[in-house]
Amino acid sequence: MAHTVFKVNNITKVFGKHVVLKDLTFDINAGEIFGIIGTSGSGKTTLLNTIIGFLRPEIGNILFREEHLLNFKDEDAFVSVSEKPFDLKRIIGFAAQTPSFYGELTALENLEYFGTLHGLSYDALRTNINTLLKLMELEEFKNTKSKNLSGGMARRLDIACALVHDPKVLILDEPTADLDPILRNHIWKLIQKINNKGTTIILSSHLLNEIELLCHRIAILHEGTIIDIGTMEEIKNKFSKNEEIHIETYPGNYKELAKLADADIARIENKGHELVIYTKKPSKVLKLMLSKIETMNEKIIDLKVNKPSLDDVFMSLAKKKEEK
Repeated sequence: MAHTVFKVNNITKVFGKHVVLKDLTFDINAGEIFGIIGTSGSGKTTLLNTIIGFLRPEIGNILFREEHLLNFKDEDAFVSVSEKPFDLKRIIGFAAQTPSFYGELTALENLEYFGTLHGLSYDALRTNINTLLKLMELEEFKNTKSKNLSGGMARRLDIACALVHDPKVLILDEPTADLDPILRNHIWKLIQKINNKGTTIILSSHLLNEIELLCHRIAILHEGTIIDIGTMEEIKNKFSKNEEIHIETYPGNYKELAKLADADIARIENKGHELVIYTKKPSKVLKLMLSKIETMNEKIIDLKVNKPSLDDVFMSLAKKKEEK
């Protein structure tokens, strides 16, 4: 079982009279991709800035496992983020929503600059830079001024600058914000590669359908509180035991198809472009629906069976939270 690298203990963060984070407690484990999801203004960026020590909570504390004790499992290995900021700096890399590199410097010059800030030796810096330029697919653009890089390349350079000292933990705030779907997919694959090399990754995002495919565990943040945390499977199972059968047919007489009745059907929704059936017994219900489709001379265009999406889970949990 992976050991814990961060312990967030009962933290509350307040700006003026506004409580941004309310009594948050959770652990982050070594080697995982830990996602923090929520709408704009839910407190994601504030939480990340508190984890890295940029902000101090009014209540509670955040502990991290010191670098030279990363393989230990005793409680003495943990120290406070606020008490050991320089030790924390050695084990984390952070890329904010807004790029932190310098536009007038080339990609290579930026990496050299950020490497010197971490006190790397010449040989270690050269090795790390060459590795990162290759990993980030920036070798061809290393002598290009950073301000002239495309959006996707700029995001990759920013992540490279955060990784130049080979940190154990990489923290990313909305790493695919403002990128088109192709570039977002490229960044997600890159994050997966970094994690596969053993780096623990903590990231925030509002792109729920993408983050659920990447993260080992997810914390759902809503109005400053964590309303659920766990693996996608754990969270979805809490939300609903039902599976979803999505059926698209032609000519699409969904009104008539939706009249299918069976005790094992929780409900049927006509989405206009498809029919969605919620059931705990998809195999049985699917056979019944296929029989009805054949009887009605409908043609199947698309058919899939899956658990509720993270969007569905988030909206349901947020609604329940607001109703309390």
